[in-house]
Amino acid sequence: MTMSFDAEYPVFPFTPQTAFPVSRGPVAPPNPADMERVVDIALEEDLRLGPDVTTLATVPVDSRAVAHVQTREQGVICGIPVVKVVLDKVVGEGNYTMEAFFCDGDIIEPGDTVLTITAPTRELLTAERTLLNIVTHLSGISTITRRWVDAMIGTRCQVRDTRKTLPGLRDLEKYAVRVGGGVNHRMALGDAALIKDNHVVAAGGVVEALRAIKEQYPTIPTEVEVDSLEQLDAVLKEGVDLVLLDNMDLPTTSMAVQRRNMGAPRTKLESSGGLTLSDANLYALTGVDYVAVGGLTHSVKVLDLGLDM
Repeated sequence: MTMSFDAEYPVFPFTPQTAFPVSRGPVAPPNPADMERVVDIALEEDLRLGPDVTTLATVPVDSRAVAHVQTREQGVICGIPVVKVVLDKVVGEGNYTMEAFFCDGDIIEPGDTVLTITAPTRELLTAERTLLNIVTHLSGISTITRRWVDAMIGTRCQVRDTRKTLPGLRDLEKYAVRVGGGVNHRMALGDAALIKDNHVVAAGGVVEALRAIKEQYPTIPTEVEVDSLEQLDAVLKEGVDLVLLDNMDLPTTSMAVQRRNMGAPRTKLESSGGLTLSDANLYALTGVDYVAVGGLTHSVKVLDLGLDM
């Protein structure tokens, strides 16, 4: 199924996140502690100079309202669990009702009502921007991820994120990638080794860097970035879990896959650098296992949602 969203959106099976996940499965909800941390920071930013003076001046203290969160464009919704955290903190548990008409991962169309919230008007308006900021951002990530997944439909290639995330939002942003059907790369610096060009320079060579990782961290998954077939041959000979093909064009990528298949068929290959939605399928068809897309998180466009009473 493609991004036309004409059919029901499938839920992908969740894979417990490892350095090199190999399949998709039902997506586990975000970590509650992480949601609370992000919401606390967002609310502190809004309320650090005092209460919501506009709302206090214009809204009667006993006013209650029914608000509808609606979408203005097509996309994949993500972040509904975070809305409850925001409302619990601002309105208070038991002081509001929230009805969700979609779940994270569902496809929404312009005009769809995603949520209906009944709550005291003052607290609802105080919470409005925080909940919309988070949901529109996460939904934007899930939407663009889904477009990459659809672009490679019919292949075994998976789209992966990177560590190019906004400070403090990594866990939620990577959750949004999973909701969109992608898989996660490293969550932090300690769950896998990724040898890049600066490590190679510091170690005195790509093979030297790889051997240093194997010596000091023999059990940790290891990925090596290469920018030539000669480097690829060297690391395949040494043995490595995954090789990142940096800025290789299509013909070179195809040759890299052939060399991997002949010399080290268990090693995974990942294309990275300059990839676009228009050429995603071409790279996927070469036989690489992953495409790495930093743009899933570092420059994503928010999904246009609004809250109206």
